[in-house]
Amino acid sequence: MTSTMLLAGTRKGLFVGRSDAAREQWDWDAPAFAMEEIYSVAIDARGPVPRLLAGATSVHLGPQVFRSDDVGRTWDESHTGTVRFPPDLGASVERVWQLQPSPADGAVVWAGTQPSALFRSDDRGETFELVRSLWDHPHRPEWGEGFGGQAIHTIVPHPTDPDVVTVAMSTGGVYRSEDRGATWVPHNRGITADFLPGEAPEFGQCVHKVAVDAGDPDRLYAQNHGGVFRSDDAGRSWQPISDGLPADFGFPVVAHPHRPGTIYVYPLVAGDERFPPGGKPAVWRSRDAGETWEETGPGLPAEAWTVVLRDGFTTDRSDPVGLYVGTRHGAIWASNDEGGTWQEIRTNLPDVLCVRAAVL
Repeated sequence: MTSTMLLAGTRKGLFVGRSDAAREQWDWDAPAFAMEEIYSVAIDARGPVPRLLAGATSVHLGPQVFRSDDVGRTWDESHTGTVRFPPDLGASVERVWQLQPSPADGAVVWAGTQPSALFRSDDRGETFELVRSLWDHPHRPEWGEGFGGQAIHTIVPHPTDPDVVTVAMSTGGVYRSEDRGATWVPHNRGITADFLPGEAPEFGQCVHKVAVDAGDPDRLYAQNHGGVFRSDDAGRSWQPISDGLPADFGFPVVAHPHRPGTIYVYPLVAGDERFPPGGKPAVWRSRDAGETWEETGPGLPAEAWTVVLRDGFTTDRSDPVGLYVGTRHGAIWASNDEGGTWQEIRTNLPDVLCVRAAVL
């Protein structure tokens, strides 16, 4: 029988939801990692059994990566205990913001951290090694700190080429490697930085999230701190695509896993007014790579002055695709018909930081 799994990382633990192929009724496990902040989760379905990964931050032990090979019933700590910097650097990892399996390499898992650093695992998340080339990049001393901290929060591995990976950070912008992480080039031309004087710089943008198109791995989408953008040349240049949206600020941008040109965003008024316009939450969809936009629904609340964080929005890979939105007021909204209708499948959770879903 086909089953659907949803991981919801919160300020106070990990909540695991389970459903069938219809995705109408959900059962929920007792929370794991109680009182720990879960900034990142991943579902790695590449091996003989699915592996779940969770980046948990304990006030006593700091950040650690945990893994489960029995769909979340038990969890094992990584061999190293945490994603760590080499001792000679004198730096400490504060949070693991992103855990991302590489679809082009069956063993590689990437981790993005605060402070902005990239780690690579070659054993599906059991051990991690710092990518020194990005840590030693000459731009790093000038990377700034976003409202949530200075972190690599987005990792986009190329879907078929294991040598290519794109990362995004706040603040710093988008960087891309095409030689398996040996060198890194900023890819921000065309992305605005309204909080900086003068022309947009080579780097320093506060990019909130990047997603890759289902049909063209060189077509990328970015939700910026003010502006939604598209690149048709692997990030070398970007163009704005926010015309038609009620606001151009927000955190997530999500690409449909099967339909080229289909993307979703959750607009907020502005950086100094982080609410949906008029307090009415809405997920907006484009079916033509951002040329036009439409509001999805119905089914979301008429009023909810709430934020969806950059990893608080995800899809599964069913047909029709399921959409899942976790909010800062502890609700999870889901659509089992690609945004045609919505329902609230969980409420009264702690602040939702990240969600991931998979069909197993």
